[in-house]
Amino acid sequence: MSHTTTDEPVRRASGATVPVLAFAGIVVAVMQTLLVPVIKDLPRLLDTSPSNATWVLTSTLLSGAVATPIMGRLGDLFGKRRMLIASLSVMVVGALLSALTDALVPMIVGRTLQGVAMGAIPLGIGLMRDMLPRERLGSAMALMSSSIGVGGGLALPAAALVAQNTDWHALYFGAAGLGVLSIALTLLIVPESPLRAKGTFDLPGALGLSAGLILFLLPVSKGSDWGWSSPTTLGLFAAAVVVLLLWGLMELRVAAPLVDLRTTARREVLLTNLASIMVGVSFFVISLVLPQLLQLPAETGYGLGQSMVVAGLCVAPLGLTMMFTAPVYARLSARYGPRTTLIIGLVIIGIGYAGGLGLMNAAWQTVVTSVLIGAGIGLAYSSLPALIIGAVPASETGAANGLNTLMRSIGTSVSSAVIGMVLANTSNVVGGVAVPTMHGFRVSFLIAAGAVAVGLVLAFFLPRRSPAGVSQLRASSEEDANLARAEQALAGAGQPPHGFRGRVLGADGAPVARAKVTLIDRHGRQAGATLSAGDGSYALAVPAQGPYVLAARAAGHPPLAHAATHGGDRPVDLDLSLPGETVPA
Repeated sequence: MSHTTTDEPVRRASGATVPVLAFAGIVVAVMQTLLVPVIKDLPRLLDTSPSNATWVLTSTLLSGAVATPIMGRLGDLFGKRRMLIASLSVMVVGALLSALTDALVPMIVGRTLQGVAMGAIPLGIGLMRDMLPRERLGSAMALMSSSIGVGGGLALPAAALVAQNTDWHALYFGAAGLGVLSIALTLLIVPESPLRAKGTFDLPGALGLSAGLILFLLPVSKGSDWGWSSPTTLGLFAAAVVVLLLWGLMELRVAAPLVDLRTTARREVLLTNLASIMVGVSFFVISLVLPQLLQLPAETGYGLGQSMVVAGLCVAPLGLTMMFTAPVYARLSARYGPRTTLIIGLVIIGIGYAGGLGLMNAAWQTVVTSVLIGAGIGLAYSSLPALIIGAVPASETGAANGLNTLMRSIGTSVSSAVIGMVLANTSNVVGGVAVPTMHGFRVSFLIAAGAVAVGLVLAFFLPRRSPAGVSQLRASSEEDANLARAEQALAGAGQPPHGFRGRVLGADGAPVARAKVTLIDRHGRQAGATLSAGDGSYALAVPAQGPYVLAARAAGHPPLAHAATHGGDRPVDLDLSLPGETVPA
């Protein structure tokens, strides 16, 4: 697969592009969090049983998990801005449907539609990669990646205030209004990326992945109600394994798969995705524990007796700190690389949970814990897209970041199930009501610390960033046959025969297959990308005349010796040390 340019006029990204995209991520997070203050009242509000009411939350989880990788791939194929607007539009429709009903089934349908908006995160990251200059990309991706936590932290006290003082349907009207505002800002300010992946949409792959995810996440979210050892739970887990294995075998045989499993199996991508699950687990624990601790009556001996709004305000610094760590991440990552920044973030999260074991005796102590853990999660979340982008071809940016966002969602889902089970099994029953205990809260924090420890081990095995400039770059000189093959590749892509062509060579002079060659314009934006063929040859058309930079990288290789010629015999500058484009050691 390779990226091509479109015939659409290219609008230059303005200074407002990043805030608008981050706002879209925050809106999605608000939609996810707005029901938290009324969860316990849902059975009464919807006139249904508690087990049925949980489908209001489960439906959003399932649709979000399914939509995230699919919307990422559709964005690569048909335009990331277009798919971003589509996902937000579906969310608005779902929010309005939920706002206008008191019945269970329409509410579930509305919440299912709202889950589609989860695809906005990887789409926003993909747009940033395609359009922003290199010096702005690090902090921009950090802010976009952290927006899900920022929105969740800020939405909790706001939703609590609305739920306490107005009709609960106002939550959905507010979410719909934010969605409409985000769509309008995106249409006015965010340009469409001119880059497209070649190929078609893998519908069988999308259906297979959807089935596998539903079969896996359904028992994860409902296992505590059905029983973890019940035939239904175990049967669904077994079916998920079978379906996902068959889906994987099918994807390996497809020319343009929904998810390139060969790329996903690379060490950097695989370990980053596994670490993302651990970060997701640790992020959600504090969101589950602290609000309950803060709202428990002081008569329990350990509850802090705060109102719903005050509890939300005490947890809000979690999201605010994540937002403010974005520029800090950019400086750390530029100097030490995203791998080191991920490790630093995980260490801070671990310190936060370890210290939090003794900081549960006053409301101000929970604020300290929220700030510390928020800083660590902000650094960790910000590192993940940079690690993914540095390891996958440009044509797979949306799908790869969609899969990574899915891994975080799986982490939060597993965290919700495990912590819910722990708190239920350690609760005291008082007057027929299960009251969580301090022991349960501390065990939950220990589980989060354990997830952080696993994430640290995974992060240490990530490849280190290689220093640039180790190898000498070769001048351009290729056989006529290779140049003719490159010319045919340009013509076959429907592009004019003006561009760059040649071969990618390793440090030993041998051709390198499936190396990523990226074309960068004078504004620092990506103008095209491709993968080298089996003999190392590549061809890239230029969208317009002007100076360009070529960057080459390949997993498992030191910095590459790169040979190229340009139509018109203009000189070619080669930069192998672009942020996010470094070669793994």
